[in-house]
Amino acid sequence: MTDSSRLEGKHTVPNSEELKTLLLAIQSGKVGVDAGLEQLRSTGDYSLSESDDLCLDTGRASRCGLPEVVYAPGKSANALSRAFETLQDIGQPCLATRVSREQSIALQKRFPEVITNELARTVRLPAPDGNETSPASSSGRVFVLSAGTSDRPVAEEALETLCWANCDVELILDIGVAGPQRLLRHVNRLRTAAAIVVVAGMEGALPSVVAGHVGCPVFAVPTSVGYGAAFGGVAALLSMLNSCAANVAVVNIDAGFKAGYLAALVARQS
Repeated sequence: MTDSSRLEGKHTVPNSEELKTLLLAIQSGKVGVDAGLEQLRSTGDYSLSESDDLCLDTGRASRCGLPEVVYAPGKSANALSRAFETLQDIGQPCLATRVSREQSIALQKRFPEVITNELARTVRLPAPDGNETSPASSSGRVFVLSAGTSDRPVAEEALETLCWANCDVELILDIGVAGPQRLLRHVNRLRTAAAIVVVAGMEGALPSVVAGHVGCPVFAVPTSVGYGAAFGGVAALLSMLNSCAANVAVVNIDAGFKAGYLAALVARQS
């Protein structure tokens, strides 16, 4: 998409007559309330770019519980700005991941109130004040743990994702298995969590250790940190996939966003 591209709002939503017909059917009992709600949720609701190479899903929050997230690589600064504008116009919070420094600067100029995290390579913008379509605060607490300081960028991406989702979240750094006593002092608090994100490279052992102490889902994130035999995170990935702790689920290498998103969904249901 070129810098001259812009998003153009094109919404497919029920018109007044269609809504009236559906409401009357619900009133008469021909359509159940849950079925009627599902019909509304399944209605297409999209904003398309003029060149059709960026399709912003503005209806995702109503279907999936959380709004669309913008993956920044390959997108112009103008496209990112227009995406943020569209989401803000409909009252949704914004999150862009894997943002370059140039893209971040451009978004800061357009939206001075954005929250940037250079380490996580994220830019987020809360929903407009008082808007009821922003994600509701979760009742469950989420912890993000990193095995080592070198894993922090991925842990920060998970943290920013959880903040965007309006979750109660805490980041705990540098508690890898090389010093197991560092984890033990946090165990009692970790047992209060609705979900935990554990970020680790090298041999990827920390998620299994954490999961053996808690009764909630543990989302394990292998990182590309480690010496040659770590194979850019493949060793940690395979170790986590072979965990004997039954409450460990594994996401892709360096995928802090994915783990944060899943943890947010769990916390919002707790």
